[in-house]
Amino acid sequence: MTNQATTQQSGAIPTQPGPREAAESKEVTVVADAKAPKPGDAVIAWAGDAVVAGAAGAVIPGAGPSGTPGSRPTVKLREADPDDPPRYAPEWLELREPADAAARSHDLLDPLRIRLANLPGKSGVAIHDLGCGTGSMGRWLAPRLDGAQHWVLHDRDPYLLHFAAVASPRSAADGSRVSVETRRGDVARLTPDALKGANLVTASALLDVLTRDEIDALAAACAGAGCPALLTLSVAGRVELTPAHPLDAEIAQAFNEHQRRDGLLGPDAVTAAAEAFSEHGATVRLHPSPWRLGPEQAALTEQWLRGWVGAAVEQRPDLRDRADAYLAERLAACAAGELRVTVHHTDLLALCRPVGGAS
Repeated sequence: MTNQATTQQSGAIPTQPGPREAAESKEVTVVADAKAPKPGDAVIAWAGDAVVAGAAGAVIPGAGPSGTPGSRPTVKLREADPDDPPRYAPEWLELREPADAAARSHDLLDPLRIRLANLPGKSGVAIHDLGCGTGSMGRWLAPRLDGAQHWVLHDRDPYLLHFAAVASPRSAADGSRVSVETRRGDVARLTPDALKGANLVTASALLDVLTRDEIDALAAACAGAGCPALLTLSVAGRVELTPAHPLDAEIAQAFNEHQRRDGLLGPDAVTAAAEAFSEHGATVRLHPSPWRLGPEQAALTEQWLRGWVGAAVEQRPDLRDRADAYLAERLAACAAGELRVTVHHTDLLALCRPVGGAS
């Protein structure tokens, strides 16, 4: 069985290298620990739970994997233009994918399956994945749902859309065919028309990098299309590190403040989304989906620590000296296999009222 991968307005997608191969190609060069990026370079930043790389001066607020708190490595993706929108770094998305898959709530799948099974006169489902990145949501969800599926992958970065389309699943849980197409666009400007014919909307690590208006628009679009929404891995604003450290709470508070910069909702996003969907008549269910990071996830923990502390220092520069020592201590414990981290997230399922006899 072949995997149908198409891009709107551009036909079939040729095979592209995966995130790791792309990082090793000549088209991507990494400059470690660069504190003064040159014009045209892209700057890695932490937005919610995803690392974002954008042109210098156009960085999504946050902090990403970096050598020291407050510094940022740079990555040049092909020939980045200073006016290009921020990009999500595929290397980070690849690194976090196993932890994401382990964290997502299975308890929300049964009510979702019931809704999809009751679709009138449907031989398959159309699923729109918003801000798809490299397509990890589809790789997790498609094999857990029965029946033919057609995934519409939305992202504003064609570079990531290639990854997502090529690495998409080929079959559903029962062996039914899964096909995929990609649409380039800004999910923050989603309209009900864009979701016409959708039976399900999904997203992962998206809500916390949206504003209240953007979340309201998302809820309205889903309600207008009459389709449920499964929105996973939104940061909850709580982190637990073992063993504990006196600076843990202060770093966490500064990070949460950083997440709320420029009108973004950060850890308040799930509550805002639940309210917005409820106001549109949806039945909303929430379930925790924490990362549980131990010695087996040391590489992810290391990068998460650098980003977490870096964002806190960017928000609170007065923390820098103490944060440097804190980060060094935490990284040493991580390398020794002595550190465990729980990063709390929340998954949301909104069962919107069907429209016109269909979901």
